[in-house]
Amino acid sequence: MIVLHQFARTWGIPNQSHFCVKVETYLRMAKIPYEIVETLPFRGPRGKLPFIEDQGQKISDTRMILRYLKTAYGDPLDARLTPRQSGDATAFQRLLEEHLFWVSMYSRWHYTEANWQTTKQAIFSVLPPVIRDVGAMVYYRRINGQILGHGLGRLSPEEAFALGIEDLDALAGFLGEKPYFLGELPSSLDASAYGILINTLGCPIESPLKDHALGLKNLVEYCRRIQTEYFPELPCKLP
Repeated sequence: MIVLHQFARTWGIPNQSHFCVKVETYLRMAKIPYEIVETLPFRGPRGKLPFIEDQGQKISDTRMILRYLKTAYGDPLDARLTPRQSGDATAFQRLLEEHLFWVSMYSRWHYTEANWQTTKQAIFSVLPPVIRDVGAMVYYRRINGQILGHGLGRLSPEEAFALGIEDLDALAGFLGEKPYFLGELPSSLDASAYGILINTLGCPIESPLKDHALGLKNLVEYCRRIQTEYFPELPCKLP
């Protein structure tokens, strides 16, 4: 059976990691059995979470994980997509994972001290105090360096969140009244979208990004619907 290594659950959502949510949601949508091992990033083969173990292999990076799962277990979600739908899925996955994700990280690690303390508690509270504080500071500097390298860290909060709001509006416009982003059935795009969106709407990190997202009713309903259908054991706390 596949072993999914990820952070411990917190905040009443599947995971405080956008990408851990992506992989677990994909596994549930594709009906692939798995078990969870809770861990921290430094134990991963690339120093990141999530990663999976299967048939003696360790696979990390969610793009490589999904590629592996489709090869090893079939492709029940995306094989039916038209070329146009595949193109739309790739474009919106890039928007979600290469841009909106980083605006979300900006809000957690770069925006306010209160948000950073909430993030620190969620990730590092399982460690002994001395190790916790040292590990938190190492990752705080590392993540902020990545945000700076991405370019968002060089912007003011107003500028960074304005870009994230554009992303949210594009997603809301594309979703419209559809149950899933590409129509009546889920695709891997929905696993990615839910991972990013629930970590914007459903976590205790306050920002203009979250405020705007909560005003986009179709995105709120989308997250509520996916959590109810695929994570029924977790009570949905979305408004």
